[in-house]
Amino acid sequence: MNRAGGDFPTTPPSAVYGVHSVDPALRSRSIQVLARMYWKPIYKYVRLRWRKEPAEAEEITQEFFLRTIDKETFRGYEPRRARFRTFVRVCVDRLVVDLGRHNQAKKRGGGVKLLQLDFKVAEDELGEEASSLPDPEQVFEVEWVRNLLEVAVESLRSSCQRQGKEVHFRVFELFHLKDEADRPSYAEIAEQLGISVRDVNNRLTYARREFRAAVLEALRESTGSQEEMQEEARFVLGVNF
Repeated sequence: MNRAGGDFPTTPPSAVYGVHSVDPALRSRSIQVLARMYWKPIYKYVRLRWRKEPAEAEEITQEFFLRTIDKETFRGYEPRRARFRTFVRVCVDRLVVDLGRHNQAKKRGGGVKLLQLDFKVAEDELGEEASSLPDPEQVFEVEWVRNLLEVAVESLRSSCQRQGKEVHFRVFELFHLKDEADRPSYAEIAEQLGISVRDVNNRLTYARREFRAAVLEALRESTGSQEEMQEEARFVLGVNF
């Protein structure tokens, strides 16, 4: 797992800039990074803010990422003026207005294949959230944080599997990915996994450190400067640099 830090951007560059690379592989990877981070926030925001039906919200979400290549949407982003996630939301608003004028979304994107997006899951989640988070902008922000953390969890899972540290991830999963009311104690985890309480503590310490690194890496990939990455880390993790 790569550590965030040092000069910005590092290799590979932030997806914010990589999406406009002349290298097709980097361009494809970058659009997928951004789609993974932002598709749910965009879909839910469009459904609530613009009151679009699910099918139309799906088309708008797909179109947004396709246009980032054809229209070079992110070239206008200036980190000093706004956070990237705010810039994305403003671009979504502009896209909805533009598509309204033209009546339809044309499929573009230079042959870039997007992730398979599970809109049904997003729609089911939205039904549960709409009453508690009626403000579309708030839904966008909450979903952005949730997606970021999900990306970091999957990165931690993959890293632990590659290194033969599946038990480390299992300890993290049992302690941190349960509802607080159902969270087991260290002793209960130790008994379930057949390890000592000390091992639970050590493995959890390792997993937490790697998870934090995964969050920082995901932020590095999806922000426009090191300063912005650090600001977002403070917002999400309460981390001071």
